[in-house]
Amino acid sequence: MAAAKVRVDGLAIDGRTHTFTFGRQLDVRTIRSADFNDGQELTERAVAAYIAKYATKGAEAATGALDRPLKFAAELAQLDISDHARRLIRTAWALGARKDLEHLRLRAWAHMLGFRGHFSTKSRRYSTTLGALRDARAEWRRAQAATANDSAPDTTYVLAHWVFAGTGLSDTEAWLAESLAPAAGTEGEPTHA
Repeated sequence: MAAAKVRVDGLAIDGRTHTFTFGRQLDVRTIRSADFNDGQELTERAVAAYIAKYATKGAEAATGALDRPLKFAAELAQLDISDHARRLIRTAWALGARKDLEHLRLRAWAHMLGFRGHFSTKSRRYSTTLGALRDARAEWRRAQAATANDSAPDTTYVLAHWVFAGTGLSDTEAWLAESLAPAAGTEGEPTHA
């Protein structure tokens, strides 16, 4: 019932106001204890695991595993993503060129279908933050490493200085160097005019 009533008015673009609602593909099912762990008690942990499983599955399918921003729209032709994801990314890219939408930075986030956030959202009041989850995972890993090898020194290496070493020769520079080098076996021979 809630999904049928939800409406969000969007921006007016080219004189047309856009409204966002849930589509016909909505599939709502009641979650019962019998659906989990062979009918055992329904816990918050079981519900969270169930939601995480399908949220992650949906996010992977939607994005097509595109994990970096695009520099040019032409890059889309080379990517191994679904046609649907390609169309969504191309649409975000095209909308990002519009002056009236530039504040949304859609081109910078086209690889994420225009959404510049995590695929799931959390409420600090109800749940926890992603930062707190990362900290908890790091602490757990430290504890696991400590119990696995108590004799290992507690050392952290920090690389604080980077130096650009170079890129090598471009194709043109390599061709020029090769054409200027003497032919094999002719070093030191006098040239005749």
